[in-house]
Amino acid sequence: MMMSDDDDDDDDDDDDDGGGGGGGIDLTKSRMLTFSKTYKSSRFMEATTMTDNVFDFKSQPRASSASDSGGSEDGNEGDTDQLTPLTICTDLPNNMSPNPPRTPKSPKIGSSLKKRHRAPGSHKPEGTRVLHTHGRRTLYTAGRPPWYNKEGQLKNAFVIGLCGGSASGKTTVARKIIEYLDVPWVSLLSMDSFYKVLNEEQHKRAEANEYDFDHPDAFDFDLVISTLKRLKEGKSVNVPIYNFATHSREKQMKTIYGANVVIFEGIMAFANPELLKVMDMKVFVDTDSDICLARRLRRDIAERGRDPQGVLKQYMKFVKPSFEHYIEPYMQSADIIVPKGGENDVAINLIVLHVHNQLQARGFKLRNKQAQASHNGQPMPDTLHILEKTPQINGIHSFIRDKNTSRDEFIFYSKRLMRLLFENALSMLPFKDTVVETPQGIFYDGRKTSVKRIVGVSILRAGETMEQALCEVCKDVSVGKILIQTNMDTGEPELHYIRLPKDIKDQYIFLLDATVATGAAAMMAIRVLLDHDVPEEKIFLCSLLMAESGVQTVAYAFPKVKIVTTAVDKEVNDKFHILPGIGNFGDRYFGTDFAE
Repeated sequence: MMMSDDDDDDDDDDDDDGGGGGGGIDLTKSRMLTFSKTYKSSRFMEATTMTDNVFDFKSQPRASSASDSGGSEDGNEGDTDQLTPLTICTDLPNNMSPNPPRTPKSPKIGSSLKKRHRAPGSHKPEGTRVLHTHGRRTLYTAGRPPWYNKEGQLKNAFVIGLCGGSASGKTTVARKIIEYLDVPWVSLLSMDSFYKVLNEEQHKRAEANEYDFDHPDAFDFDLVISTLKRLKEGKSVNVPIYNFATHSREKQMKTIYGANVVIFEGIMAFANPELLKVMDMKVFVDTDSDICLARRLRRDIAERGRDPQGVLKQYMKFVKPSFEHYIEPYMQSADIIVPKGGENDVAINLIVLHVHNQLQARGFKLRNKQAQASHNGQPMPDTLHILEKTPQINGIHSFIRDKNTSRDEFIFYSKRLMRLLFENALSMLPFKDTVVETPQGIFYDGRKTSVKRIVGVSILRAGETMEQALCEVCKDVSVGKILIQTNMDTGEPELHYIRLPKDIKDQYIFLLDATVATGAAAMMAIRVLLDHDVPEEKIFLCSLLMAESGVQTVAYAFPKVKIVTTAVDKEVNDKFHILPGIGNFGDRYFGTDFAE
């Protein structure tokens, strides 16, 4: 579940394809499922102006995210505030395949459907979905299931607020909740990221251990509230990176995606009434003050190079009084109080049980609902634009639908059809009048598009086949990529990878997918774009072939999205394949057909 959106200051990190936001992974300690291993096409690395929103595994942490008030509470934790919503876990077993399960093939007409068996090593063992954070984060990737209903509307995430004194064990409790939940896509957001920027005088006080980091005025509550609200809505957020070595925010920001569960922890997590309204569950971590002091001494001396006298001075002057005045009184706001912090497995299990019940109550089975939805007799939506059915178009379709067409011819005629598709889509962009002078000195009244920039976003893998045709008809087009795969156990689409150009919210988007059957993958991709604040009316879904059910599903959920295709077939079978269709487009295009 999947961190910067923009490339302004992150170009060095953008070349490292990774996961739903994240970074700082020690690749020598774990075998990671990276997208670059799965798809070896160099096209995934070509866009230097794009960022790795999902699996930024290779970049090192830029700064400590452990605060003077919280952070690494056991002395061996660190940087957990920037955990990615794409979950979470650890060393993969030796027999695990680095490749994802194959996309299901379309059956041959007239052939009996054979029972599909999972390839060896394609199942993630139950025991692997665990979070480990020892200075550097180690994650394995898990696809994010739908976070919206069949109408395309967002489901709110379940937000857990963790409050407690400095070094009370908040991060340990958060880590154990994530571990015991065993669900994909959990976001962990730390209040340590939201310290205010210090001025020169405050910098001097901080260097002398005279600045109170444990006071409510030290935090930017407006930014905290707006960030947590967007995460609850399932949208992406830009989170500051606070460097405690320099007591300042870095230029770069991390993008964190919304998730099924959002855990927000901080010493002042309950100090603002607006924050409390956002939380679905409020947990107070209560640990003996002697233990907190011992942890803080060990952490600050070992990790931050501070002397014992300075640590004790700061603790007695700021930390302990702040706990008594601003933190302990809010214990009454908690739904659950966890004594002894991370050692209290009974309390943590109760929290996990309640969260599981809440998640089950919010769950949806989208693909089956979409496939079973009755659209018989429903007129095609006004947003559907089908390429005019000329003899040339029929002839090209005859080539690409014919099972005996060679791969070379299939690619050639598919590209011809793609170019015609994009020319048709371009005619729907806004145009304005213009006058030009011809070489003969005569003025010509013409038209000129008012769109400054077009971005193509391909839904992998079949959508990638359309990128070349788009680049041939659109000059200087930017290209992004979204990987959505079907979970072979649940049949639901899952988001695995995102790579989008910066400032995408200001552009017109051509969303590319070779075929659209139920519309489940297209809906998820559109939802991703909307979560990046792209206006719905600026999205064009471009596909060579669509099923009627897919058209109706997308149009019903997103009535302002323009749907552009060359043909619409009537049926989708119980395996979610279009009939009569063109088979598995990706297999036929890339030459990966195999005998059943």
